Amino acid sequence: MRAGLFLPLRNACLTGLVCISVALAGTPSFAQSTTSTPSTAKAKPTQPKKTSQNTTTKKSASSSKKSSNKTASTQKKAAPGGTPQGSRGTKSNSTNQKALAAGATTAAVTSAASAKRAQAESKSGNPTAALRSNVVFVQDLNSKTVIFSRNDDVARPIASITKLMTALVVVDAKQPLDEMLQVTQADVDVVKFSRSRLAVGVKLSRGDMLHLALMSSENRAANALGRHYPGGMPAFVAAMNNKARELGMNDSRFVEPTGLSSANVATPRDLVKLMQATAARPSIRYYTTNQQHEISSRGHATLFRNTNMLVTNPNWDIRVSKTGFINEAGQCLVMVARINNRDTAIVLLNADGKGTRIGDAVKIRQIVQNRQAVAMSRAELN
Repeated sequence: MRAGLFLPLRNACLTGLVCISVALAGTPSFAQSTTSTPSTAKAKPTQPKKTSQNTTTKKSASSSKKSSNKTASTQKKAAPGGTPQGSRGTKSNSTNQKALAAGATTAAVTSAASAKRAQAESKSGNPTAALRSNVVFVQDLNSKTVIFSRNDDVARPIASITKLMTALVVVDAKQPLDEMLQVTQADVDVVKFSRSRLAVGVKLSRGDMLHLALMSSENRAANALGRHYPGGMPAFVAAMNNKARELGMNDSRFVEPTGLSSANVATPRDLVKLMQATAARPSIRYYTTNQQHEISSRGHATLFRNTNMLVTNPNWDIRVSKTGFINEAGQCLVMVARINNRDTAIVLLNADGKGTRIGDAVKIRQIVQNRQAVAMSRAELN
């Protein structure tokens, strides 16, 4: 009986507990306190706190990434093996390149300036537009009229045109032309290392030395002439400068007899005075315009030719001529030529090439002839 009574009571008890639990679980305040935070305390999800270890790791990774990028960038800029790297990267290299470009290519700058000037002259109708030499000076020696000029107001290196002054000093000193002179080691060019067909030890007459210096621009011959002047080379250079002052070449200066030094300078107007003086000396006039000359030394004959090809042209009547070249002076040519029965001085300095200076001389002759023809036609009409 007890067992039968206990079982219904236990079941009732359990049923009541379950009902109470269900009732409590459905109560809002209870559910909120046990399953969620109050509505007033809602916040963004909290991020995990950064630790020093995480920060260090991230910095290390960032540093590693930057280093990797830098290495990759360096590898992209590096030149292939065996490629010169002088033009890459550093400021010093850039400076060096600018310096190199400025020095030599002084020629490039000069050429560009000449091209720009020629373009401007062409637009203005200036006849010198067709001329490519940097310095041009043309003068009618009969009337002293300057036919046209370009960059004629600055004294500049004149290269082997110097040899005209060398010859003038020798001839005016009346040194015997048949006296034998010897080429020595002192006549060898150790500055620009220019070539010569006169070997050390060769003996030639002063006349032959003068002939080769003027016609073929032989530097050793010119230097030998200076050494054998009374008082030696210092006296000879002093005589060159004294002669320049005597001729009124006030903007000219000479330091040696060959023209290898860029310190030998003159203006185009001064060079006209020098050409007029040398044209008045028959021996100089002959040596500068002779087409070729053969010398015999040590049993061998050597033929030398004129450096100005225009002297071989029968259409030209040239009274005096001299060519020249060193890097600082460019290609040079000076002449006194007979054009339309008038002596005309032509000075061309700092041309881009041998062909340029010859081409410019031909163009100048054509321009002067055309002008003369036009003037004569107008005179006939009047």
